[in-house]
Amino acid sequence: MGKNPMTGPARTLLVTALMVTSIAFTAITAMTAITVMTATATAQVNPVPELGPRPYPPTPRLADGTVNLGPIKPNLGNWTLAQHRDYAEVLVSQDEIPYQPWARALKQRREDNLYKYDPQGYCMPPSGPRLMTTPFPMEILQLREQERIVMIYEGGAHLWRMIYMDGRPHPEGDALNPTWLGHSVGRWDGDTLEVDVVGFNEGSWIDMGGDPHTSQLHIIERFSRPDLYTLHYDSTIDDPGAYTEPWTIGFDILWDPEGEIQEYICQENNLWIGGLRDDFGEAVVQPR
Repeated sequence: MGKNPMTGPARTLLVTALMVTSIAFTAITAMTAITVMTATATAQVNPVPELGPRPYPPTPRLADGTVNLGPIKPNLGNWTLAQHRDYAEVLVSQDEIPYQPWARALKQRREDNLYKYDPQGYCMPPSGPRLMTTPFPMEILQLREQERIVMIYEGGAHLWRMIYMDGRPHPEGDALNPTWLGHSVGRWDGDTLEVDVVGFNEGSWIDMGGDPHTSQLHIIERFSRPDLYTLHYDSTIDDPGAYTEPWTIGFDILWDPEGEIQEYICQENNLWIGGLRDDFGEAVVQPR
């Protein structure tokens, strides 16, 4: 099993290639924009880990018998998220995404704009299933005594999300403050972690292909680990403000037993801020 070679400067260079930010802050031709966006759609920060032949070792479990969705060795190993640019390619519930007319038109406009205005390209957070398709390492920490699960994402502005496992309901009314990641509550359905998420703001795209959503977005996610090296993820997207019926995506994610989450600061790829000067002409951000 090979160690992840995409570290330090190598990862930084590839991350920079993925960033759409340079399109907005640099004068480039339309043809260059097309090239950059095509490369972004196909690039992978995470190399495919070398896992050996199947069958893979069995599902790991915690001391109480619960499926272990995280590392089996202290401080070593992570899930290697892959990029799915358009969720039509991982749709499992029907033949096509059931857009309302305005949502289909908005997706088309974003495509016509070469996806240059994707909020994630400006270091804003991904939401819902896009957290699981932003191609950086991620880790799942099961905190049984604290009755919560924490998911840590190297990419997407170096995010973390909290999943409450204490049986609480979602807040209601004004208490449900719309946020980028929403409010997540979880429960175990046998060996599958089921996460119910509501309370999204409307600042993000569901995927890089420009699929929109409204504040009515309600997501049901399911995480299972059929063997040591595989995390199966599926997500049902229910948004009556943008789609005519719920739809579900699903795919597998591979485990890198030698992986380690590293620091990634999305904002340092912002080319504009590098030229920002204070009132005395000094650089606000010092060269690295």
